[in-house]
Amino acid sequence: MALPATDKRPRVRLVIADIDGTLITKEKLLTPRSVQAVQRLQEAGILFGVTTGRPPVGTKMLVDSLAGLKFIAGFNGGMIVRRDFSLFKQNLLEPAAARQVVDIILEHKMDVWLYTDKDWFVRDLRAYRVDREEATVQFPPKVTAGFDGLFDRVVKIVGISENYDTVARCETNVQERCGTSVSAARSQPFYLDVTHPNANKGEVVRLAAEFAGIPLEEIATIGDMPNDVTMFKVSGVSIAMGNASPEVQRAATYVTASHSEEGFAKAMEDFILPRKDVSAA
Repeated sequence: MALPATDKRPRVRLVIADIDGTLITKEKLLTPRSVQAVQRLQEAGILFGVTTGRPPVGTKMLVDSLAGLKFIAGFNGGMIVRRDFSLFKQNLLEPAAARQVVDIILEHKMDVWLYTDKDWFVRDLRAYRVDREEATVQFPPKVTAGFDGLFDRVVKIVGISENYDTVARCETNVQERCGTSVSAARSQPFYLDVTHPNANKGEVVRLAAEFAGIPLEEIATIGDMPNDVTMFKVSGVSIAMGNASPEVQRAATYVTASHSEEGFAKAMEDFILPRKDVSAA
């Protein structure tokens, strides 16, 4: 979906990218072409930040590789840090809401993870995807039989199941029963992420606009999952990955290639970065 050479691209001064399924490959790797794309954004005077369901500390490997990365909105905006990991803002779930969410997830026979502002708690180290998550975020969880006593510092709750339909039903149920006290959306088909109502990717875009003094229409966002649609709705330019569902793709301004086909780098080259073959006039 590259733009014709005669087209003028919208002015973009900030790009916000999802990480898993977008910025990195299926193997959780950052490709040299993507590193170069972020470098070119920096050279063009375009700011770059990331937003993810991961805890901020789980992105350290990206910070080490991306000199142009300005901020990390971890936990889908539950905790926003600068590139040196100093805290900028955090949104903690109300304890009563956190307890209710855990109860609903357990009613659906799903596993539960609890992230506080400092730790990650699981009930069983051998449970589904715990090992994969540990490899991704690069720090180990703490094991607890129950979550009593932990609800006062909760940043994110994750419901996990191998049954994708169950995860979708639980998402709807949490939204219906908890209302505006939480933000609940699937970050992966097997993950339901639940955070503070102001901890969603749409709010990340608004906060970034305010902090950087950049109008929403001059911000571009790129992602692949339903929870990325919240940032598509408020940014001036939105790009869906080729590996995104048809629903997510329909919500975006443009669609790029998949994360296994250099989709992020192609999107920056095709839709954001200045073209050398087009006159500035």
